Amino acid sequence: MKELFGSIEAGGTKFVLAIGDSDYNIVERLSIPTHTPEETMPNVIDFFKQYQLKSIGLGCFGPIDLKKTSPTYGYITNTPKIAWQMYNIVGKLEEALNVPVFFTTDVNAACYGEYTIGSARDLDSCVYFTVGTGIGAGAINQGSFVEGFSHPEVGHMIVNKHPLDDYEGHCPYHSNCLEGFASGPAIKARLGKTGEETNEQDPIWDIISSYLAQAAYNTTLYFSPQKIIFGGGVMKQPHLLGKVKSQFEELLNGYVLTPAVEDYIVLPELEDNPGTIGCLALAKEQYT
Repeated sequence: MKELFGSIEAGGTKFVLAIGDSDYNIVERLSIPTHTPEETMPNVIDFFKQYQLKSIGLGCFGPIDLKKTSPTYGYITNTPKIAWQMYNIVGKLEEALNVPVFFTTDVNAACYGEYTIGSARDLDSCVYFTVGTGIGAGAINQGSFVEGFSHPEVGHMIVNKHPLDDYEGHCPYHSNCLEGFASGPAIKARLGKTGEETNEQDPIWDIISSYLAQAAYNTTLYFSPQKIIFGGGVMKQPHLLGKVKSQFEELLNGYVLTPAVEDYIVLPELEDNPGTIGCLALAKEQYT
């Protein structure tokens, strides 16, 4: 029997739990709503107790403490979800399940999935953006996550406002950041409906693509990754990626030579599974 590993995508609205083997075949998956730790964590633990696991990969909403020398390593820190503030999620899991837990951000996990067997396999570097309820990004270079004193908060980069955009921004911290202008809630706040309900001819898509193109432009000049991947619910609009690519090329204006844009800025090859696969891959790496 193949060794089994656990995956936890801990999101602000739901936890996606999975069991997989060393070849990343998913044996079982369960989605549960994110309530308080007292309500959510017993369900998480009960799910994994059914299996003999070698380790677990945990990609978590944040902010989180990833510094292993910190006294609060493994904690969810100053999250807007008050019940989860300063919650020792890694400690709780390791105590209850007696297996090691590899801890990272939810977007880092998705990035690692694409890096392992997705659109960035066989490359040395990539950046993964998730564009949905919020916007975040994970970056990998030479097989390691790009981090410093903490994990990046790329979704809050400042962007230039589109001249036809009269929206003041959704973010309570910054009036003109990427998440505040281009996330799913920002689209709904402008239009009174979701992106899925919006015609592809609507001018909003030129506005949204301009912000995402700026994100790709900044990422290119900051990190020079071999691949930029845009995932998340907003990117499910089939016409959006082409607009992002076109505006990216206009912004770059030939300043640096990137890989061909059709191969450089892409959607996730793993579709809705990069986070689960990434967590499984990190769990496997932790164990081996």
